[in-house]
Amino acid sequence: MATTAGLYVPPWKKKQMAEEAAKANAANAANGADQPTPSTSSRSLQLETWSALQKSINGIVNRVNPSNIKQMCALLFSSNLIRGRGLLARSLLKAQQISPSFTSTYASLLSVINTKLPETGELVLSRLILNFRRSYKRRDKSLALSTSKFIAHFVNQSMSHELLSLQILTLLLSNPTSDSVEIAVQFTKECGAYVLEASPKGMHAIMERFRGILHEGEIDKRVQFEIERLFAVRKNGFKEYPSVVEELDLVERDEQITFEIGLDEEGLEKEEGLDVFREDPDYEENEKLWGKIKREILGEDSDSDTEDSSGSESGSDSDSDHSSASLPDPTEGVVAVPPTPHTQKIEDMSEQALVNLRRTIYLTIMSSAGFEECCHKLAKMNIPDGRESELVNMLIECCSQERTFLRYYGLIAQRFCLMRRRWQEAFDSSFKENYDTIHRLETNKLRNVAKLFAHIMHTDALPWTSLEHVRLNEDDTTSSSRIFVKILVQEMAENLGVEKLRERFENPLMEVPFSGMFPKDEPRNTRFAINFFTSIGLGPLTDGLREHLKNAPKLIMEKARKEQERIALLKAEMSSSESDSSSSSSSSSSSSSSSSSSSASKKKSSRRRRKRSPSKSESESDEEEDTRDKERKERREKKKRRSRSNSK
Repeated sequence: MATTAGLYVPPWKKKQMAEEAAKANAANAANGADQPTPSTSSRSLQLETWSALQKSINGIVNRVNPSNIKQMCALLFSSNLIRGRGLLARSLLKAQQISPSFTSTYASLLSVINTKLPETGELVLSRLILNFRRSYKRRDKSLALSTSKFIAHFVNQSMSHELLSLQILTLLLSNPTSDSVEIAVQFTKECGAYVLEASPKGMHAIMERFRGILHEGEIDKRVQFEIERLFAVRKNGFKEYPSVVEELDLVERDEQITFEIGLDEEGLEKEEGLDVFREDPDYEENEKLWGKIKREILGEDSDSDTEDSSGSESGSDSDSDHSSASLPDPTEGVVAVPPTPHTQKIEDMSEQALVNLRRTIYLTIMSSAGFEECCHKLAKMNIPDGRESELVNMLIECCSQERTFLRYYGLIAQRFCLMRRRWQEAFDSSFKENYDTIHRLETNKLRNVAKLFAHIMHTDALPWTSLEHVRLNEDDTTSSSRIFVKILVQEMAENLGVEKLRERFENPLMEVPFSGMFPKDEPRNTRFAINFFTSIGLGPLTDGLREHLKNAPKLIMEKARKEQERIALLKAEMSSSESDSSSSSSSSSSSSSSSSSSSASKKKSSRRRRKRSPSKSESESDEEEDTRDKERKERREKKKRRSRSNSK
């Protein structure tokens, strides 16, 4: 028979050629001519079976769909997949590139074959990884999209470890471009549900990387919208992109063989030699061996089907016969207990509800695409009264963990402060707590917290009376608190302007709350505040303090004079009270004297009158003596100064 490799020969032509070859062999045998060599006949037979195998595999792969996938699996196992695993791998990869919408179907078909012939699944996975490497190096977007999608469904069918998907995503997002991020988004949508279940921490890290790329804004707007859609899909739990559709879930995960091949695995080969025809010297033995394997595979399936059907029929009868005997009565042996009038209330002291609340708040903040969505979700949580600090502290903690301040957190805090009064009070108390413990934060965290409070203050979401907790002097501040106040005031000046900020600080109605930041109690504290604001470039805010410090000596002298006058008045009041007490005592003694001595009483009354007049003169004399003593002291000091000047 002539060799027909690579050419299409109609069936009738093949039959005719076979008959002619048989007649020729018979005629040669009758005439005693030489028979054809075994090698020639074997090669032609192997070539024919190879071409038939190739056509069969290609036809099955092209016809497979979710509705007939079980029948196609049986047809594939009827072909020699050990010899034709290269043909099957090439056919699947080619069909998947042409029609990517059937990728899940091809992966499900391969998952069934992988349970019986794992060499085929390993070959396809190795070729996919090598194709992805080549497409990534050559920046071939279409090939990278198709291969990554097939790898994603390998992960969904548990034929590949989820570590491979995380490696691919890490590679695509390490140096983000619009194409690489788009491929990563599509890859995450395909296998995100499975990876989220198998490795939630790895999935969280990937989503955080997506969030960082979105905030950087260096990629195209179209790809940014794709990332936002990905966040929406993740919030829904990847319901739109299930890992395995129910009709394609043909193999249990425990029965599947998983390959732990990494993206950087060395020694991977495509084994392209399996795709072309090669003569097999042990062809007949290998065919017999495949026949046994095929009977074992298909025989187990058929036997299991018959056993299942017979078992189900017999089982239904046996269950109906013995259900009443085997199952005990659930109410048997149960003693009815009358309900007690007093029920004991059980309190959960483990604070599990508080932990769940914090977890929910954190996940809501980190997974929301925008601040409006986040505020809406947090408001719907109906956080009870007294737990406002949990939301505020979690928001501040999330903000402090960022590399740079994100306006996203400031807008959330602003919205809640404007929502209800209780949130303003919560942020006010949180400002005091954070300012008192600001020395515990690192510089980057301190900067983010200061900018957060500056945002809600310059937008008037939080009253400026919160600044009454700040005492700007040398004794009550530390280096961390001074840095905090510096960043806070500079951020407010940047958003409001220095002039408007100065007007707000000089408002006479807010003089008491700002007395700590702009102290006027002691010149020492006033000088400290002036030097502080001048050093940070906000000298115009200290105009009022400079004027106060300029007039400080006059104010001190006036204060001292008023103090002296107050002391003098107190002394006069004390002396008058003493004279009144003495007069009252003398009148009581005179009334107790005998009434017979009228002359003596007249003398005593005249003496009392004399005593009253000298009391006033004595007080005046005391004041005169005090003034004289002061004049003497001043004269002595003048003499001492003159003597010192003369000696110099």
